[in-house]
Amino acid sequence: MALQLRTKFILLAVLPLVASLLLIALAVRHQERELVQREHALVERAYMEARRAELKSYVALAVSTVKPLYEAPGDPLAQRAQALKLLASLDYGPDGYFFVYDLDGNSLMHSRQPELVGRNLWDMRDPQGRPTIQELIAQARQGGGFVDYLWRRPSNGQVEAKLGYVVPLERWGWMIGTGLYLGDLHATMEQLDAQASSNIATTLLWIAGIAVFGVALISSTGLLLNVSEQRVADAKLRLLAHQVVQSQEDERAHLARELHDGTSQTLVATKLLVESAVDALEAGRPLPARVLATALERLKTCLDEVRRISHRLRPAMLDDSLGLPAALQTLGREFEDDGGAGSVAVSVQGEPVELPELVKTVLFRVAQEALTNAAKHAAAAHLQLDLSFEVGRVRLQISDDGAGFDEAAVQEHPRQGIGLRNMRERLASIGGRLQIRSQPGAGTEVWAEVPLSLNPAASMASA
Repeated sequence: MALQLRTKFILLAVLPLVASLLLIALAVRHQERELVQREHALVERAYMEARRAELKSYVALAVSTVKPLYEAPGDPLAQRAQALKLLASLDYGPDGYFFVYDLDGNSLMHSRQPELVGRNLWDMRDPQGRPTIQELIAQARQGGGFVDYLWRRPSNGQVEAKLGYVVPLERWGWMIGTGLYLGDLHATMEQLDAQASSNIATTLLWIAGIAVFGVALISSTGLLLNVSEQRVADAKLRLLAHQVVQSQEDERAHLARELHDGTSQTLVATKLLVESAVDALEAGRPLPARVLATALERLKTCLDEVRRISHRLRPAMLDDSLGLPAALQTLGREFEDDGGAGSVAVSVQGEPVELPELVKTVLFRVAQEALTNAAKHAAAAHLQLDLSFEVGRVRLQISDDGAGFDEAAVQEHPRQGIGLRNMRERLASIGGRLQIRSQPGAGTEVWAEVPLSLNPAASMASA
């Protein structure tokens, strides 16, 4: 049972630790996820702002390149043809190029996809069903701006998200634009997500490691305490068993001395008187009356001695109904008569009820042990013994004005407090409990409490 209780204590220590670390892990995971989302949004916003500024710069460069032709007088057709050649020669990397459409959707120049030149792409839609060229032209008609759409990337042939920027050349009826593919942004975001997931996993592994270490530490500490306390308990149990055997042997030796020195000697003397009377009768001599009177007196003394010894072993009145109060009264008088204490006051409170035999015996032995300890160790001048019959329980209180003792030190010492442990274990065996309050120089108070069934017949049956 002690092991189960200790296991419960360990669980009470481990479960809050594991629960706390689990909550911390969830909180860390939630916070890191929020941090990643904020970082994701920040990086994406900064990336897009940089790309928009870059696209504006590229388009401004393209417009400035053809501006002299656009503003100069001359043949419009030749000027436009020259402008398309200049724009076709402009690029900025494998996927950076310019495109030109008229406002009706006809492709006039596309340096990476020349097969589109001369075709009307007004009705062309991307994989999401959006009319790409219409949206670009609509943005140009509004004076220029950005458009998100999907387009095939020349370097790998894959359709990717693209951010385009277009401006109009109104006099020529053109739309000039360029765009940047956003695959690099998506790759950067995926890299950030992967790094964040790795950081979260590392943090959770650290928390799991701390949890395992904490559980192992608590378990090992509990095991060490269990081993050490088990050894102390075994030592106390062996000492208690030795004390019980020694107490039994001392009691037997004491009874043997009393029977030999008291009862046996009285019986021998009586036997001699009876034999002398028998001899006188056989010899026909007159029998002195004092011989039989002396023999009778000695037999009476022997009978009283046997009764005294029997009563000390177990008072006969305990077997009578409502015998515990009377037995305690007798016990108190015996302690006063034997000089064990200056005075012993016994009081009974409440309406006495019939107690089970085992309960009466245990409470009597507790009172006997407490009075013996007070007389032997505390040098008490006055003892108070109070028996209280209450609803559902019976309480026994023994208090003295003796020297007192350090209860914690006595309980921890393996060779002290045997009597206290005996009382506590006696009460525990019948479902009762013992409380002790004592301080050096302040006397001692002992409370013994036993719960009772409200049905007397049931209480007697349990005995």
